[in-house]
Amino acid sequence: MPSSPNMGCEMAPSADQVLKALSTIVDPDLGRDVVSLGMIKDLHISPQGQVAFTFELTTPACPVRDQFRRRAEEALQGMEGVTGVDIKMTANVRAAQGRQHQEMLPEVRQTVAVASGKGGVGKSTVAVNLAAGLAQSGARVGLLDADIYGPSVPTLTGTREQPRVVDDKLVPLQAYGLKLMSIGFLGGADKAMIWRGPMVSRAIQQMMTDVRWGELDYLVIDLPPGTGDASLTIAQSVPLTGVVIVATPQELALEIAVKALQMFRTLNVTPLGLVENMSWFVCPGCGQEHYVFGHGSTERAAQRLGVPFLGGIPLDQQIRSEADSGAPIVVSRPDSPGARAFRDLASQVAARTSIQAFRRLPVINVR
Repeated sequence: MPSSPNMGCEMAPSADQVLKALSTIVDPDLGRDVVSLGMIKDLHISPQGQVAFTFELTTPACPVRDQFRRRAEEALQGMEGVTGVDIKMTANVRAAQGRQHQEMLPEVRQTVAVASGKGGVGKSTVAVNLAAGLAQSGARVGLLDADIYGPSVPTLTGTREQPRVVDDKLVPLQAYGLKLMSIGFLGGADKAMIWRGPMVSRAIQQMMTDVRWGELDYLVIDLPPGTGDASLTIAQSVPLTGVVIVATPQELALEIAVKALQMFRTLNVTPLGLVENMSWFVCPGCGQEHYVFGHGSTERAAQRLGVPFLGGIPLDQQIRSEADSGAPIVVSRPDSPGARAFRDLASQVAARTSIQAFRRLPVINVR
């Protein structure tokens, strides 16, 4: 009697067995296994034991992407009946849960404000490189320069054109994979804006509702320093996922940054964390790290306030020179210490926004 193709071979595992093995992988930020989070898609198991599926990450900037792939391969390759594993890694940025006023930015999934308590701490440089770092990961990213009185995005991106108007909507300019909008594109980056509060609020709202942003995974919003009208308008009218607070190590600057953080908390905007700019300086002569403005104060403040410390950015002449020439350092000098620090920041922020998106997601049961 002729033998069947599988006779003498191990039986291929069932889908339930594969999912049970994969459910041992826990997302370190979300605190749940990847199966119950719905990250395992399009599972297919051939009669010969070839297992193929899509691993859908919560963000293209996932800091543990390679770790997830490795752990999935290890979990399945040791299973009885598995003869091969084929994993396709993709990402799907989901909208934050519980967001209000969806009509203002209906095609934007996550909105991240970048704020500071005072000027001069490098907030706009952080915002531009954060946005560029997210775009480098493969995300669709917009950058809104809401710093009405001191728009920096035109200089920091080397972009000076005026946006086109199509069907009564402004079309964002594009640079470094980002969609850009700034009052500096409309009124001139060198022109002083002498506006009272109501005019500022209307301008901010128009740069969101009258701009053809299209589908975006992230809209990074560079806020003015302090807690004035522009910040209040955005916090009260925009569906913010959260806010990143930029500080420097000096106690005075940090004290003011904490006040800004507490204002956003009062307005029910989630603080995604504190980032310390100008954190250390590497001496070009001796190669030693020097903490010119102090060390550890921002991280201690984050612990005291119960918010994440998102990392430090070095005091680096290359960051300054690239910014002055209109290029984010993550693009122009990708292997520099400053670029690596900004990419780490982008991964941390992406992880924090994923937590916001998944915090009330129902659990998918595995039989």
